Amino acid sequence: MTSDAASTPGPDPSAERSPDSPTAPTEPTARPATQAPRKTSLESRTGYTWIALVAAAVLGIILLVFILQNLTQAQVTLFFWSFSLPLGVTILLSVIAGALVMALVGGWRILQLRRAAKRG
Repeated sequence: MTSDAASTPGPDPSAERSPDSPTAPTEPTARPATQAPRKTSLESRTGYTWIALVAAAVLGIILLVFILQNLTQAQVTLFFWSFSLPLGVTILLSVIAGALVMALVGGWRILQLRRAAKRG
């Protein structure tokens, strides 16, 4: 009966050694130069850009469906302005306003940390 498995170089680890047999120092076997792992198309900047583009498109479609399903008019009053907008648009605008406030606060903190790093 033959085995299809490739034989491993070197001594058989399962073979028993006699206590009186001399052990010769083994020389390290030369390994072939390893090639750098090849990047797939999704591991490059272009691949990441395509993934982000597809994710943004899916998010945009979901957002459009949300707005179209929430067309009920909502009365909005801000200081002395009063207007009526679809509910989906109102929610979208409030999320955008919140993101802008968050970016403003985060940007201010980054400027503070840069100034502190230059002084120290």
